[in-house]
Amino acid sequence: MAIKKLSILLGMLFIGGIILAYNSVQNKINTTTYHHAKRATVFFHRYGSSSNAERHMAQAAKRAGVTKTIVEADVSENGKVTFHGIVKKDDINPIILVNYRNNRDGNEAKLTRYSKNVMLGLKKRYGISEVNLVGHSMGNMSIMYYIINEADNLRLPQVVKVVDIAGHFNGIKGMNEPANVQLNKDGTPTKKSATYQSLERIRQVKNLDKIQFLNLYGDINNQSDGRVSNTSSQSLRSLVSEKAKSYREVKFTGKKAQHSQLHENSQVDRVLIEFLWKK
Repeated sequence: MAIKKLSILLGMLFIGGIILAYNSVQNKINTTTYHHAKRATVFFHRYGSSSNAERHMAQAAKRAGVTKTIVEADVSENGKVTFHGIVKKDDINPIILVNYRNNRDGNEAKLTRYSKNVMLGLKKRYGISEVNLVGHSMGNMSIMYYIINEADNLRLPQVVKVVDIAGHFNGIKGMNEPANVQLNKDGTPTKKSATYQSLERIRQVKNLDKIQFLNLYGDINNQSDGRVSNTSSQSLRSLVSEKAKSYREVKFTGKKAQHSQLHENSQVDRVLIEFLWKK
C-alpha cells in the first residue's frame, strides 16, 4: 500500500515538473531573436469593439517569447485611463491593450484625447519613453490623429513604429469613400474623401521622419477586405511614405483576410512580430 502511494506521489511530482518546465519555456523571453527593450507596444481596437479583439495578437507575441507583460488600459467616456496590470521596471517589451468604453465615436478630438491620456499614463505611471502603435480599422484613426496632434510633443512617449491593419484612410465602402477611386503613381487617390483630406496634415509632423510604418490589408478576391477597399488602405502610402523613416505594405488573401478576421490571422501575427521586435 505504501509503495502504491509512493508511486502515485512520484507520478504527480513528475507531471508537475513537466507542467512547470512547459510554463517556464512558454514564459521565457527570447532575447536571441527579439530586441530586449523597455519600449511599450500599444494596441487600439476597431469601431464597436474592445480590447478583447487585440488579445489574439498579444498572446501570439507572448507565445513567441517577445514579452511576459500584457496590461489593459481602460479608457472611460470622459477620457480617464485605468490600468489593469503592472509594467515593472525590468519588464521587457510590455504590451498595452487599449479599451475604449466609448467605442462608437470616431471624432478626432475625442480619439486624440483618449490616446494622449493613455500615453500620458504610460509616461507618468511606468516611465515609458518610447512606444510602438498598432491599430485595427478605427484604431488606425486613433493612431493617425495622435501622430498629427501629439507626435511632436516631447513630453509624451515618442512613436518609433506603427502597424496599420485594415485602415480606411480614404473612407469606407458604401459610406464616405468616393466611388470608382484609383491610385495615382504616387499613391494619392484620384478622389479624396473628407477623411483623407483631414489626414493630409500628417505630412507636416516634424517627427514623422523618425517613424517606421507597416501597412497590412486584406483582399478577399474583390480588391477589398469586404469592408474597406484596397485603394483606401493603400492610400496611407501617399500620406506618410515621402517623409517617414520607412514604409512597407503587405497584402493578405484568403478567408482570414476579411476585415474583422485580420486581427486573428496567424500570418498577420508573424509579419507584425517580425516588424516590431525581431533583431
